[in-house]
Amino acid sequence: MGRVTERRRVIRIRDGAVSARPDTLVAEEPLEIRLNGRPLAITMRTPGDDFALAAGFLVSEGVIAAADEVQSIVYCAGATADGVNTYNVVDVKLSPGVEVPDITLERNVYTTSSCGLCGKASLDAVRTQARFPIADAPPVRVTPELLASLPDRLRAAQRVFDRTGGLHAAALFTAEGELLDVREDVGRHNAVDKLVGRALQDGRLPLSQAVLLVSGRASFELAQKAVMAGIPLLAAVSAPSSLAVDLAAETGLTLVGFLRGANMNVYAGEHRIALEAPAAQG
Repeated sequence: MGRVTERRRVIRIRDGAVSARPDTLVAEEPLEIRLNGRPLAITMRTPGDDFALAAGFLVSEGVIAAADEVQSIVYCAGATADGVNTYNVVDVKLSPGVEVPDITLERNVYTTSSCGLCGKASLDAVRTQARFPIADAPPVRVTPELLASLPDRLRAAQRVFDRTGGLHAAALFTAEGELLDVREDVGRHNAVDKLVGRALQDGRLPLSQAVLLVSGRASFELAQKAVMAGIPLLAAVSAPSSLAVDLAAETGLTLVGFLRGANMNVYAGEHRIALEAPAAQG
């Protein structure tokens, strides 16, 4: 099975001094996800938590929403022509009676580690397919001070990042700031899928009382994944995209960007942030 890290020789230059030394790199390998034996998607990922990654991907695509909708997830033996199991192909078999949207089965997508691919043609598609409407969830309210404390806690939990400097991370927190889970991956969308997939396997969907924090920007596909998992609040240390903000406004998702120290921007769903009344304009 693929490793999380690999070693490579590197020429190191520091203040004019040149030396050769081994360096630790984050591993990146393709994972093909098959659904009921049919190829569905290929994503470039950091090996590990592959079954959770596949399950989370299917949650974000609106195929499944509960653990009992999955009959099995296995690595495909004989994935190569000579019958070798590369541990880079997984097959998800759905439980009898679970229907698969035709649009999902017709997709055969290559998902890059840098951006992801949501596969939805419009904001309406996400809103109508979400099984856990955020607006119907129990109320969640957090303070700016609590949000400000989360990036440092996420960074402290990134074990592989310390060795490689090359991984994105995503974490789930309670509204009181308790760390529930953290996952790392070369792709930010994969890290979120691993979180959501593990929650599905543990029977914890919807994540209606959770805060999702991502280490990079908040793109449309990350907002989509939050919505499909029933997560009411998504925070990112970098910028959101315009489509992510639109989706948040459409679905009731609270979206926070540029979360750095005590500073942050709230782009949608400010009712979940315990804000002081703004000063009157003179």
